[in-house]
Amino acid sequence: MPEQNERAPTARDNREASRYEVTVEGETAFLTYERRKNSIALVHTEVPSSLGGQGVGGILARHALDTARAEGDRVVVQCPFVQAWLRRHPEYLDVVIWPRS
Repeated sequence: MPEQNERAPTARDNREASRYEVTVEGETAFLTYERRKNSIALVHTEVPSSLGGQGVGGILARHALDTARAEGDRVVVQCPFVQAWLRRHPEYLDVVIWPRS
């Protein structure tokens, strides 16, 4: 994680690639999605091993869920990482639609 005088990494929406991204020291982590009418499916999170354990996946998940909430979209969570993250962050469950098994 960053030193006290450094900013935490922030996520951005790369709509052309259908993914949210966080870049740290030249390495990019991402969360792919599929936009649908009134919803967004979070499909897959990938974090380079060099960024593992630094909270980057959580930054991506939080950004995706905050964006969906702000845009009035529901979220279909297909990504196992985001599903696990949500178990620790129930404050986002109001925007989630769980996929059918």
